[in-house]
Amino acid sequence: MANDKKIRAGIVGGAGYTGGEMIRLLLNHPDVTISFVHSRSNAGNPLYAVHADLLGETERSFTAELSNDIDVLFLCLGHGESKKFLDATDVAAHVKVIDLSQDFRLGETVKDRSFVYGLPEMQRELIKTAQNIANPGCFATDIQLGLLPLAKAGLLKEVHTTGITGSTGAGQSLQSTSHFTWRSNNISTYKVLNHQHLKEIRRTLQLLQPGYKGDVNFVPVRGDFPRGIWVTSYVQSDLSLEAAVQLYKDYYAGHPFTHISEKQIDLKQVVNTNKCLIQLEKVGDKLVIHSIEDNLLKGASGQAVQNMNIMCGLDETAGLKLKSIVF
Repeated sequence: MANDKKIRAGIVGGAGYTGGEMIRLLLNHPDVTISFVHSRSNAGNPLYAVHADLLGETERSFTAELSNDIDVLFLCLGHGESKKFLDATDVAAHVKVIDLSQDFRLGETVKDRSFVYGLPEMQRELIKTAQNIANPGCFATDIQLGLLPLAKAGLLKEVHTTGITGSTGAGQSLQSTSHFTWRSNNISTYKVLNHQHLKEIRRTLQLLQPGYKGDVNFVPVRGDFPRGIWVTSYVQSDLSLEAAVQLYKDYYAGHPFTHISEKQIDLKQVVNTNKCLIQLEKVGDKLVIHSIEDNLLKGASGQAVQNMNIMCGLDETAGLKLKSIVF
């Protein structure tokens, strides 16, 4: 797609957390103009009525109308809703679809639309020519980025991993486990060893390391903070720490958002950015991999924009050079 003409983007499901992040990113993207932000429940209301930080940024309102006069359509809908939307809606064949739900991550299709799994650090070449993208899950992105180099080298063994996520990972609709009075000064596990992202993680690992049959033993944890994901994984490994660090640096060379740190990492380094930071430790015969990301950006909307950039022949980092909140 020519870079001298702005990409026209539509957003469906613009009232949620990922929809809000998508609006913020695209409003400031040098190569994109937003054609519409769809929300049936908020049609006619200004965007800042839902996303209060957009006051002074835009006067655009939500709409219940859809248009095919766009180049890219972002689906920021709940799981199960994207397939229903595409089944019920006439989306023109020329429109590229980037879906942020889990509806197409395992190879599902709808109306002859097939989807490429949109993990750029693994699938960049396929993404370049894709018409439709299934954006990875937030936990799946963080865990996979911590494991891809080992799988690519055929060195991956059974994985034990724990991930702690901020409350925004539960979505914007209030739930008992996302209410401030419950979440504050509290911590709890959920979906232990049975999280929905495990299927896409196993699929990816087996693509990189055919025949991999090891378990991915994942314990998800609800954290007492709004956004970000911290994952710690460990595997048995004969690699020295130096060899492992070099393996990871070589794998991620040329990938602008995933970086290897030889010093201790902190979650605040990645919040409000599209980065994933990885730190390795060697303890006995175990390789410990710490990987961190912002669940709403690299784990959702930021990665979706990254995929759009690749699909449309733009600079992969366009619109994504963001500042962390460190202090």
